[in-house]
Amino acid sequence: MLKQLYIKNFTLIDELDIEFHTGFSVITGETGAGKSIILGAIGLLLGQRADSKTIKQGADRCIIEAHFDLSRYSLQNFFTDNDIDYDATDCIIRRELTSAGKSRAFVNDTPVSLAMLKELGDMLVDVHSQHQNLLLGKQDFQLEVIDTLANAHEALNTYQQSFTSYHDKQRELEQMQQEIERNRQNQDFLQFQYDELTNAQLAAGEQEELEQTHETMAHSEDIKTALYEAQTHLTADEQGILPQLRKSISALSSIAKVYSTTTDWVERLESCQIELKDIAQDVDDHLERIDFDPQELERISERLDRLYDLEKKYHAESVSELIQQRDLLKQQLSQMENSDEALSVLRTELSALQEQCQKQADRLTKMRQQSAKQIERQMTERLVPLGMPHVRFEVHMEKGELRRDGQDNISFLFSANTSSPLQPISQVASGGEIARVMLALKAMISGAVKLPTIIFDEIDTGVSGKIAERMADIMREMGNQDRQVISITHLPQIAALGTTHYRVSKQESASGTISRMQLLSPEERIHEIAQMLSGSDVSAAAIENAKELLKVEN
Repeated sequence: MLKQLYIKNFTLIDELDIEFHTGFSVITGETGAGKSIILGAIGLLLGQRADSKTIKQGADRCIIEAHFDLSRYSLQNFFTDNDIDYDATDCIIRRELTSAGKSRAFVNDTPVSLAMLKELGDMLVDVHSQHQNLLLGKQDFQLEVIDTLANAHEALNTYQQSFTSYHDKQRELEQMQQEIERNRQNQDFLQFQYDELTNAQLAAGEQEELEQTHETMAHSEDIKTALYEAQTHLTADEQGILPQLRKSISALSSIAKVYSTTTDWVERLESCQIELKDIAQDVDDHLERIDFDPQELERISERLDRLYDLEKKYHAESVSELIQQRDLLKQQLSQMENSDEALSVLRTELSALQEQCQKQADRLTKMRQQSAKQIERQMTERLVPLGMPHVRFEVHMEKGELRRDGQDNISFLFSANTSSPLQPISQVASGGEIARVMLALKAMISGAVKLPTIIFDEIDTGVSGKIAERMADIMREMGNQDRQVISITHLPQIAALGTTHYRVSKQESASGTISRMQLLSPEERIHEIAQMLSGSDVSAAAIENAKELLKVEN
């Protein structure tokens, strides 16, 4: 339940702090006084998108804050799941806008996203504005009404999970059929490509090895010359490194007994001698193996040219990528060979999913049919007292193809008198009739959903007199069922039945026009109702009429 609303620097409101109560409350005021501003502020708290233009002129920030009593909401899991402090008796929602275009939202001082705020707002308040009357002719709204009153959302969720699986499998089958068709059209070409890559006898790492061998053979004379020169420097009889090293070892060894320091040097030189001998032997081995073979070089060049041509043709960077393409072609050709079997498996799976989906859709249809009968009966019962003694209301259902919301095509049919045939409600109902139908539906839905706070924004459009009074009776009855109902109205018959009455007015101040909202005392309320009856000049007769509407004794 909405307990308190605080608004600062929002359009025409400089500052407003007002308390709300349980039961049926009404908000009145002249056209343009700012009733829609109050509703707009509440909308921002419920997650609507913000516009910095709504900040009061001259201010750099606006704040909207509301306190809610969540005792009857069963929302603790929402707060736990989103890591927000939970206080059942005082939940504080705050929205801040800056002239720079920044928007921030908080729930119990915890920053939240706009999506999270909207999710919470949808569970706190149901705002019915005039434009929602247009929803009455839309099938998705009609289905939502039926499913809500049928308590079918769990069954709908189960069906939708099955439908998603069915739809995904259907798409998988279509994609496979398209791929197989494309592949079959190119089968000869794919086979040619596969044969070409297979006959090339590709091997991972072959290209790198061939390139290294080719580089070696192309420079064989330079390599042999360098190896020979290195071998000569290492092993030449007199001037080679190894003969000179042996002489150094011999010289140092001869004085080791009288100069012990040389012992370590001798050991280190001997280690070097062993390493140099190994190197000399390796150089000699490679020198013997290096041999220029023009035919082998030509063979390697031809093989490399073949690999390069294939890489260019198949847009590959390496032999490994060519191998991957070859294997992919093999897989595609294999799928063609086994395509009928694969399609058969998918069709069997699809058929099973469709059967499961159909069973759940049929179950949903039965729940909706039962709900439709109840809606037809209750709508007649509710609309007859609202000035439609000959009303007929029917929920027309036809089975269609399976889709995400089921298989049912829904249409609300309506006739206000016996002489007119039943037709879709959006085509034949007047504005006043649609307002009464929507109120009746909201009354039914509120009983099923148990939403504690409902706000009606001029749902009385197009009605007056006794009909308005009966609509007020319905809203008052809703407010008496542990529910908070707030109606923004321009009709005195509805305003008079509110248990709490607020007035919105405009005033001129030094800073410009401002909007005010105040809770009316009994005397102020009489004057407000009288003014609604007679206009700005309140007559004695209007005062008496107001007292009569309010059932105030003289």
